[in-house]
Amino acid sequence: MLKKTKVKLNSPFILTFVGLCFISLVLNWITAGKSNELMFMAYRSSLLSPLTYLRFVTHIFGHADFSHFFANTTYLLLIGPIAEKQYGAKKLLVIFLTTAVLSGVINFIFFPNTAILGASGVVFALIILSSFTQFKKGEIPITVILVAIVFLGQQIYEGIFVSDNISQLTHIIGGIIGGIFGYYWNRENK
Repeated sequence: MLKKTKVKLNSPFILTFVGLCFISLVLNWITAGKSNELMFMAYRSSLLSPLTYLRFVTHIFGHADFSHFFANTTYLLLIGPIAEKQYGAKKLLVIFLTTAVLSGVINFIFFPNTAILGASGVVFALIILSSFTQFKKGEIPITVILVAIVFLGQQIYEGIFVSDNISQLTHIIGGIIGGIFGYYWNRENK
């Protein structure tokens, strides 16, 4: 006799985030890019506009196209549920907001002619954060070191030597935030 299999909502925070990213992607498609420009890109704009401050957060929901969305979503759906189970939705919200605001503000200050959008900063935060799950007080797992070298090292290299439309700085900021919170949260629990 076969047991019934049911579908389980296992990661509400990550699924909600992906859903919001998808909605912003569809809005961007419907408006021929205007919604991204208005709400889902962080760029240098007037400090008198409330939208400038809102975009410091909302840029993580925007994506340039379906390919960009699917690339970030794949990582979010692979790593996100593990991180959400380990750390909980409230801690992930802290990571997502910190990554969004810090990368938005740094881009605003130091790169006045560049707009950023997408969830790759939070993806990198989750990658580094997840590598801390085996952390114990007084020890640093070799996987944490290797993940930092591979993922962040690649971004540093590409930021210096590769000219593309990818914000390696956002990836680096996300990775550093994931590392800081991963170290802190796992240190206090072990």
